[in-house]
Amino acid sequence: MKRIQQFHIILLVMITLTACSSRHSSELPENFHAISAMKNVMWKGQLGPVVSMDTLSGLEGVYGLGPESYLRGEILIDNGTTYVSRVKKNQSMEVIKTNATSAPFFVYSQVSRWDSLPLPNHIKTIPQLEQFIDSQTKRKIRPFAFKLEGEINSGIIHIQNLPEGTKVSSPQEAHQGQVNYDLNSELVKIIGVFSTEHQGVFTHHDSFLHLHLITADFEKMGHLDAVEMSKMMLYLPEF
Repeated sequence: MKRIQQFHIILLVMITLTACSSRHSSELPENFHAISAMKNVMWKGQLGPVVSMDTLSGLEGVYGLGPESYLRGEILIDNGTTYVSRVKKNQSMEVIKTNATSAPFFVYSQVSRWDSLPLPNHIKTIPQLEQFIDSQTKRKIRPFAFKLEGEINSGIIHIQNLPEGTKVSSPQEAHQGQVNYDLNSELVKIIGVFSTEHQGVFTHHDSFLHLHLITADFEKMGHLDAVEMSKMMLYLPEF
Protein backbone atom coordinates (compact mmCIF):
# COMPACT_ATOMS: atom_id res chain seq x y z
CA MET A 1 0.00 0.00 0.00
CA LYS A 2 2.83 2.33 0.92
CA ARG A 3 4.55 1.65 -2.42
CA ILE A 4 1.34 2.46 -4.29
CA GLN A 5 1.03 5.77 -2.45
CA GLN A 6 4.66 6.59 -3.23
CA PHE A 7 4.05 5.75 -6.89
CA HIS A 8 1.02 8.05 -6.99
CA ILE A 9 3.01 10.88 -5.41
CA ILE A 10 5.86 10.45 -7.90
CA LEU A 11 3.38 10.32 -10.79
CA LEU A 12 1.65 13.48 -9.56
CA VAL A 13 4.98 15.30 -9.29
CA MET A 14 5.94 14.23 -12.83
CA ILE A 15 2.62 15.43 -14.24
CA THR A 16 2.95 18.75 -12.42
CA LEU A 17 6.51 19.29 -13.66
CA THR A 18 5.50 18.41 -17.23
CA ALA A 19 2.56 20.81 -17.10
CA CYS A 20 4.74 23.59 -15.72
CA SER A 21 7.37 22.95 -18.39
CA SER A 22 4.72 23.00 -21.10
CA ARG A 23 3.26 26.28 -19.86
CA HIS A 24 6.70 27.84 -19.62
CA SER A 25 7.68 26.85 -23.18
CA SER A 26 4.53 28.40 -24.60
CA GLU A 27 4.68 31.60 -22.59
CA LEU A 28 5.96 34.84 -24.07
CA PRO A 29 8.21 37.29 -22.23
CA GLU A 30 6.34 39.82 -20.13
CA ASN A 31 7.06 42.69 -22.54
CA PHE A 32 6.28 40.75 -25.73
CA HIS A 33 2.77 40.17 -27.09
CA ALA A 34 1.28 38.23 -30.00
CA ILE A 35 -2.42 38.74 -30.70
CA SER A 36 -4.04 35.97 -32.77
CA ALA A 37 -1.85 34.37 -35.44
CA MET A 38 -0.83 34.66 -39.06
CA LYS A 39 -2.07 31.12 -39.77
CA ASN A 40 -5.58 32.08 -38.59
CA VAL A 41 -5.66 34.74 -41.29
CA MET A 42 -4.00 32.75 -44.06
CA TRP A 43 -5.73 29.40 -43.57
CA LYS A 44 -8.93 30.16 -41.68
CA GLY A 45 -9.84 33.44 -43.33
CA GLN A 46 -10.09 35.34 -40.05
CA LEU A 47 -9.57 38.75 -41.62
CA GLY A 48 -11.51 40.95 -39.21
CA PRO A 49 -10.04 43.12 -36.45
CA VAL A 50 -8.76 41.53 -33.25
CA VAL A 51 -6.86 44.57 -31.96
CA SER A 52 -7.30 48.29 -32.45
CA MET A 53 -4.19 50.42 -32.78
CA ASP A 54 -5.62 53.14 -30.55
CA THR A 55 -5.01 50.77 -27.64
CA LEU A 56 -1.27 50.70 -28.42
CA SER A 57 -0.46 54.04 -30.01
CA GLY A 58 1.12 56.66 -27.80
CA LEU A 59 2.74 54.12 -25.49
CA GLU A 60 6.41 54.96 -25.25
CA GLY A 61 8.73 52.18 -26.33
CA VAL A 62 6.11 50.15 -28.22
CA TYR A 63 7.27 48.56 -31.47
CA GLY A 64 4.94 46.37 -33.50
CA LEU A 65 3.85 45.17 -36.90
CA GLY A 66 1.14 43.32 -38.76
CA PRO A 67 -1.33 43.65 -41.64
CA GLU A 68 -4.35 45.90 -41.60
CA SER A 69 -7.75 44.26 -41.09
CA TYR A 70 -9.17 42.55 -44.19
CA LEU A 71 -5.62 42.67 -45.60
CA ARG A 72 -6.10 46.17 -46.95
CA GLY A 73 -2.71 47.56 -45.88
CA GLU A 74 0.32 47.23 -43.61
CA ILE A 75 0.82 48.56 -40.06
CA LEU A 76 3.99 49.59 -38.27
CA ILE A 77 4.33 51.00 -34.75
CA ASP A 78 7.62 52.78 -34.11
CA ASN A 79 8.10 53.94 -30.51
CA GLY A 80 4.36 54.38 -30.01
CA THR A 81 3.65 56.08 -33.36
CA THR A 82 1.47 54.13 -35.79
CA TYR A 83 1.99 54.21 -39.55
CA VAL A 84 -0.32 52.62 -42.11
CA SER A 85 0.49 52.02 -45.77
CA ARG A 86 -2.16 51.35 -48.40
CA VAL A 87 -2.35 50.94 -52.17
CA LYS A 88 -4.04 53.78 -54.02
CA LYS A 89 -6.19 53.28 -57.13
CA ASN A 90 -3.28 54.13 -59.41
CA GLN A 91 -1.18 51.46 -57.63
CA SER A 92 1.03 54.03 -55.92
CA MET A 93 1.28 53.82 -52.14
CA GLU A 94 0.23 56.18 -49.42
CA VAL A 95 1.65 56.21 -45.91
CA ILE A 96 -0.28 57.92 -43.17
CA LYS A 97 0.26 58.42 -39.46
CA THR A 98 -2.90 57.28 -37.68
CA ASN A 99 -4.11 55.06 -34.87
CA ALA A 100 -7.58 54.76 -36.43
CA THR A 101 -6.96 51.26 -37.75
CA SER A 102 -6.93 47.64 -36.64
CA ALA A 103 -5.29 44.29 -37.40
CA PRO A 104 -6.38 40.63 -37.75
CA PHE A 105 -3.14 39.58 -36.04
CA PHE A 106 -0.42 41.69 -34.51
CA VAL A 107 2.89 41.32 -32.71
CA TYR A 108 4.47 44.00 -30.55
CA SER A 109 6.92 44.57 -27.74
CA GLN A 110 7.70 47.36 -25.31
CA VAL A 111 11.41 48.14 -25.22
CA SER A 112 12.81 50.76 -22.86
CA ARG A 113 16.53 50.40 -23.59
CA TRP A 114 18.56 49.20 -26.55
CA ASP A 115 22.03 47.79 -27.07
CA SER A 116 23.48 48.94 -30.39
CA LEU A 117 26.14 47.48 -32.64
CA PRO A 118 27.19 48.19 -36.22
CA LEU A 119 25.98 45.48 -38.55
CA PRO A 120 29.05 43.76 -40.05
CA ASN A 121 29.68 44.72 -43.67
CA HIS A 122 29.21 41.17 -44.93
CA ILE A 123 25.62 41.02 -43.60
CA LYS A 124 23.58 42.15 -46.60
CA THR A 125 20.47 39.99 -46.95
CA ILE A 126 17.56 38.86 -44.78
CA PRO A 127 18.84 35.25 -44.41
CA GLN A 128 22.27 36.58 -43.39
CA LEU A 129 20.63 38.94 -40.90
CA GLU A 130 18.60 36.08 -39.44
CA GLN A 131 21.71 33.96 -38.91
CA PHE A 132 23.62 36.87 -37.39
CA ILE A 133 20.86 37.79 -34.92
CA ASP A 134 20.46 34.14 -33.98
CA SER A 135 24.20 33.83 -33.29
CA GLN A 136 24.25 37.00 -31.19
CA THR A 137 21.30 36.05 -28.99
CA LYS A 138 21.65 32.34 -28.21
CA ARG A 139 21.58 33.01 -24.46
CA LYS A 140 19.06 35.84 -24.55
CA ILE A 141 15.35 35.88 -23.78
CA ARG A 142 13.34 35.06 -26.89
CA PRO A 143 11.27 36.11 -28.77
CA PHE A 144 12.10 39.81 -29.01
CA ALA A 145 11.72 42.91 -31.13
CA PHE A 146 14.67 44.69 -32.71
CA LYS A 147 15.36 47.50 -35.13
CA LEU A 148 17.87 48.57 -37.74
CA GLU A 149 18.66 52.07 -38.96
CA GLY A 150 20.82 53.13 -41.87
CA GLU A 151 21.13 52.82 -45.62
CA ILE A 152 20.10 50.11 -48.04
CA ASN A 153 21.26 49.70 -51.62
CA SER A 154 18.02 48.08 -52.73
CA GLY A 155 14.95 46.35 -51.40
CA ILE A 156 11.47 45.02 -52.09
CA ILE A 157 8.49 45.73 -49.86
CA HIS A 158 4.89 44.74 -50.33
CA ILE A 159 1.50 46.02 -49.22
CA GLN A 160 -1.48 43.71 -48.84
CA ASN A 161 -4.37 44.90 -50.99
CA LEU A 162 -6.98 42.16 -50.88
CA PRO A 163 -10.04 42.93 -53.04
CA GLU A 164 -13.04 43.81 -50.90
CA GLY A 165 -15.23 40.83 -50.05
CA THR A 166 -12.61 38.21 -50.94
CA LYS A 167 -12.76 34.96 -48.96
CA VAL A 168 -9.45 33.47 -47.85
CA SER A 169 -8.57 29.84 -47.12
CA SER A 170 -4.91 29.67 -48.20
CA PRO A 171 -1.81 31.91 -48.36
CA GLN A 172 -2.22 32.12 -52.13
CA GLU A 173 -5.72 33.55 -51.75
CA ALA A 174 -4.56 35.87 -48.96
CA HIS A 175 -1.97 37.49 -51.21
CA GLN A 176 -4.39 38.34 -54.00
CA GLY A 177 -4.00 42.00 -54.91
CA GLN A 178 -0.64 42.32 -53.11
CA VAL A 179 1.49 45.06 -54.66
CA ASN A 180 5.30 45.01 -54.56
CA TYR A 181 7.47 48.13 -54.55
CA ASP A 182 11.16 48.40 -55.38
CA LEU A 183 13.48 50.53 -53.26
CA ASN A 184 16.84 51.97 -54.26
CA SER A 185 19.47 53.81 -52.19
CA GLU A 186 17.20 54.72 -49.28
CA LEU A 187 17.76 55.77 -45.69
CA VAL A 188 15.45 53.51 -43.70
CA LYS A 189 14.34 52.14 -40.39
CA ILE A 190 13.45 48.46 -40.13
CA ILE A 191 11.37 47.15 -37.23
CA GLY A 192 11.46 43.39 -36.77
CA VAL A 193 10.65 40.49 -34.49
CA PHE A 194 12.73 37.35 -34.04
CA SER A 195 11.65 33.91 -32.87
CA THR A 196 12.67 30.34 -33.62
CA GLU A 197 9.40 28.95 -32.24
CA HIS A 198 6.57 31.00 -33.74
CA GLN A 199 6.54 30.24 -37.45
CA GLY A 200 2.97 30.59 -38.65
CA VAL A 201 2.12 32.71 -35.61
CA PHE A 202 3.95 35.95 -36.36
CA THR A 203 6.68 34.85 -38.77
CA HIS A 204 6.26 32.95 -42.03
CA HIS A 205 6.84 29.19 -42.07
CA ASP A 206 10.29 29.54 -43.66
CA SER A 207 11.70 32.37 -41.53
CA PHE A 208 12.50 33.37 -37.96
CA LEU A 209 12.00 37.05 -38.84
CA HIS A 210 9.10 39.35 -39.60
CA LEU A 211 10.22 42.76 -40.87
CA HIS A 212 8.54 46.03 -41.80
CA LEU A 213 10.50 48.89 -43.35
CA ILE A 214 9.81 52.61 -43.41
CA THR A 215 11.90 55.16 -45.25
CA ALA A 216 13.42 58.14 -43.46
CA ASP A 217 11.08 60.52 -45.33
CA PHE A 218 8.03 58.44 -44.21
CA GLU A 219 6.84 58.15 -47.82
CA LYS A 220 7.30 54.38 -48.20
CA MET A 221 6.45 51.60 -45.78
CA GLY A 222 5.63 47.92 -46.06
CA HIS A 223 6.48 44.32 -45.31
CA LEU A 224 10.11 43.72 -46.22
CA ASP A 225 10.61 40.78 -48.60
CA ALA A 226 14.18 41.30 -49.82
CA VAL A 227 16.99 43.74 -49.19
CA GLU A 228 20.62 44.51 -49.89
CA MET A 229 21.85 46.42 -46.86
CA SER A 230 24.67 48.95 -46.88
CA LYS A 231 25.65 50.68 -43.64
CA MET A 232 23.26 49.70 -40.88
CA MET A 233 23.14 49.90 -37.09
CA LEU A 234 21.45 47.02 -35.29
CA TYR A 235 19.54 47.66 -32.06
CA LEU A 236 18.76 44.72 -29.77
CA PRO A 237 16.81 44.98 -26.50
CA GLU A 238 18.91 45.37 -23.40
CA PHE A 239 18.24 41.84 -22.18
